[in-house]
Amino acid sequence: MSNVQFLNPKAEVLKRVQALAMNINAAMGLSEVMKSNLGPKGTLKMLVGGAGQIKLTKDGNVLLHEMQIQHPTAGMIARSATAQDDIVGDGTTSNVLLIGDLMKQAQRLIQEQVHPRIITEGYELARK
Repeated sequence: MSNVQFLNPKAEVLKRVQALAMNINAAMGLSEVMKSNLGPKGTLKMLVGGAGQIKLTKDGNVLLHEMQIQHPTAGMIARSATAQDDIVGDGTTSNVLLIGDLMKQAQRLIQEQVHPRIITEGYELARK
C-alpha cells in the first residue's frame, strides 16, 4: 500500500469527481456563452483584440476562432464545432449547444449515482 493511499484512501476518487465536474462545467459554460447568438434573433457579440480592434459578430465559427479558450475540454468542443462548420458550412453554435445539453444531462445522471461509463454507453447507443 502506498503512503498516499494510507493517508487518504479516497483521494483518487475525490480528484476524479472534481475533474469530471470541472469538465462538465467547462462544456456548460461554453454553451451558455454561445446560447444567446442562436437563430435570427440572436444577439451580436463584441470581440476586442489585444490592440483594441473591435469585431461585432454572431457567427459561432468566428466567435470560437477568436475566443481564447484555456480549458482543454472547452477547447476540444470548440475544435469539433469549427470542424462541423468547415465541413458542412453551418451548425457551429448548434453543435456547442447540443454538447452543452448532453453534459447537463450527464451531470444530472451523475448526481443520481449513474456511473459515467453507463452514460457514455447510452450516448453511443443513441448515436447508432
